[in-house]
This record gives sequence, structure tokens and C-alpha cells, in this order.
Amino acid sequence: MKVLNSKWIGVELMVLLLCVLPLSIITQNFDRSIITGAERVEDYLPLLKDKKVGIVTNQTGIIKDVHLVDSLLSLEVDIVKVFAPEHGFRGKADAGEKVNDEVDEKTGLPILSLYGKKNRKPSVEKLIDVDVLVFDLQDVGARFYTYISTLHYVMEACAEQNKPLIILDRPNPNGFYVDGPVLKKGSESFIGMHPVPIVHGMTIGEYAQMINGEKWLKDGIQCPLTVVKCAHYKHSDLYELPVAPSPNLPNMAAVYLYPSLCLFEGTDVSVGRGTTKPFQQYGAPYLDSDYSFVPEPMFGAKHPKREGETCYGIDLQEFGLGYLLTYRKLYLNWLVSAYDQSDKNNFFRKDGFFTLLTGDPKFKQMIENGMNAQEVWRTFHEEAVVFKKEVRSKYLLYEE
Repeated sequence: MKVLNSKWIGVELMVLLLCVLPLSIITQNFDRSIITGAERVEDYLPLLKDKKVGIVTNQTGIIKDVHLVDSLLSLEVDIVKVFAPEHGFRGKADAGEKVNDEVDEKTGLPILSLYGKKNRKPSVEKLIDVDVLVFDLQDVGARFYTYISTLHYVMEACAEQNKPLIILDRPNPNGFYVDGPVLKKGSESFIGMHPVPIVHGMTIGEYAQMINGEKWLKDGIQCPLTVVKCAHYKHSDLYELPVAPSPNLPNMAAVYLYPSLCLFEGTDVSVGRGTTKPFQQYGAPYLDSDYSFVPEPMFGAKHPKREGETCYGIDLQEFGLGYLLTYRKLYLNWLVSAYDQSDKNNFFRKDGFFTLLTGDPKFKQMIENGMNAQEVWRTFHEEAVVFKKEVRSKYLLYEE
């Protein structure tokens, strides 16, 4: 394995690289015995009997290798419509791309979008013929991954319209740690709605219980909620996703790197969208490196950042698959190093997107003031610990 230059990864990681297990061993430790909530059909099928059912799902909603919708239709469940989040029902839309209502070619079911400012919460008209909603989306455990924002609005609609919600829980692939600044009041958006750290360490089911328990829905209302738990799952387990959760998270390396690398989305640095390694590398024309890539339009990235430009940076695929699992916290050295080499006046996007991602205006200020990665991390470490002990712990369904 090529050892990375210490200026990119930091001294503490140089030590760590010498101590961790070989990559081939780490990546073979995925737990194959975990049973998802969707697979426990006998536990929730009686709740759907003689009901008109709506389903919130996408390509990740599967039972073994069969889509949840197809499985339930074969069991004669009366599905009346499907609601789709960001990226659409089949997961083919770009990040941020408008998702339109459509009809599913395979089943003939209406597919209603839950992505876009006017579509985020199912309306009374869209739920009037639904007796119960089923929610089955594979989350990746980062606050700015919008499936938990979709969850919030679905829960709010169910609470307002007195519709029961059944969540088919799935493991959180980044559920083995909690880290990052807690979102501050005034920094709320669709990529960060709740006062949680960037990496919250909870499953969708646990997160839904927290939304209810902390009364984060409008006016403190609560959703009629049932969570169908996973079996044989602990937060410490490594869980290999059977389906890519979105077009630019195609493999586990990208999933593990995503919480740290997504902060670059608020800067002028590319994270590899428009290449074969999205969220497994980063680069910009001005960075000092022998490694390079060129973003080009492709599926999942119709107009990638730095399109057609040679970006110099680092290939992080092996780092994400192995060493980051031992580190178990946000890795900020790349971000701070890139800022130090940049034209500092143009590094951060002018629209404030970086602060929406971090959830804390002080984060950007600390980098601009010359603090190193460890100093930045220490400033928010304690608030993540407090969240883990005082909030998250109340809603856990699985052992650590």
C-alpha cells in the first residue's frame, strides 16, 4: 500500500496507519447475519391486512433481492401509491435534481415525489386514500443526508392526519460512532433540520423515536409510530449495504468517507462527482499532488463541479474501506489542508452552503482563523458526547 504524505493526513493518522489491521481483514468483517426490518414480513404483514397502504421507499427498499413493493404486492397487500425521496423511486436522479411524479412502469403504481420545496410533506389530498404508511429507506447516518429530513415531514403529515406510520428499520452503516458539531439554531435547512451532530449514530427507527420524543415536529405533535426492528444488529457491527443508497455513494468506501468528504460540497473542491470514484477522492486544480482526475458529465452527475478540469488531490478508496473504520470520527485534515493551499477568498461557496452542512457558523470561522484540524475537532467534541449521553441514549433500540 502506498503511504500517503503526512501533510495530507496528519501525524495522528500516520501513527494509526501503522497500528490497524490490514485492509483485507477489516473489509471481511461485515456481519452477514443481520436481518432488516423489511425482511421480518411476518411481524408487520398483519398491520397491513385490509388496509390501503402507501409506501415511502426507493431502490434500497428490498427484501433479499426483491423490491419491497413487489414483495408486498405478491402477498396481496393493497398498495395504493408510492412516495419517493431525493434521487427518486429507482434512485436515478442527481443530488438536488427535481424529482417528478410519475407512474412506475413495472407495477403501474403512482409514484409521488417527496423532494422539492412544495412536495416535502405529503398533503391531505395525497394521503386521503391511505390508511397506513410504510417507510423503508436506507439511511447512511449523516445529518445532511436528506432521507431523515423526508422522515421528519412524513411523520409530521402522519401526526396531523392521524395516519399510522410503520418504519421498517435498517442498520446504519455509520452507526458505530457519533461525531461533529451539533446543529445550531438558525442553521436549519432541508440538509439539517434537528440539533444533532453530523454523524448521529442512529438507525432510521431510532431517529424517528427521537423526533417524536424530543417533540421536534411542528407544535410538538407526535406521530403514531411503529418500528419493526432489525434482528441480530448492534451499532458496533459493520453492515455492507446491498444496494447503493444514492448514485454518488456506489460502494462502502464512499459511504464511510461521506460524512467527512461531504463538507467539501460547500467549497470549490471536487469530491469526485463525475468520475468513477465519487466520494472516494477529492481534488482541485490548485492542490499540490501527483494524483489527478477530471470530472465529466455522467449518470448521477450531469453537471459536476470542476467539469473538464484536471483536479489534483488524493485517492481515498483504501483509506475509506479500512483505516477510517478504526479512526471513528470526522476526519478534517483534508479540509483544512485544502483551505491552506487555496485562494482563501474563493474556497467557501458564497451562498452559505458550507455552514448549512456543518450546522455551526463557527466551524467556517475557525478554519479561516488558522486553527488546525485537531483544534477544530476539539471545539465540538464535547457537544457530540453530550448528545450521545443525554439525547441519543434515550431512543436506542440496539446495543452499542
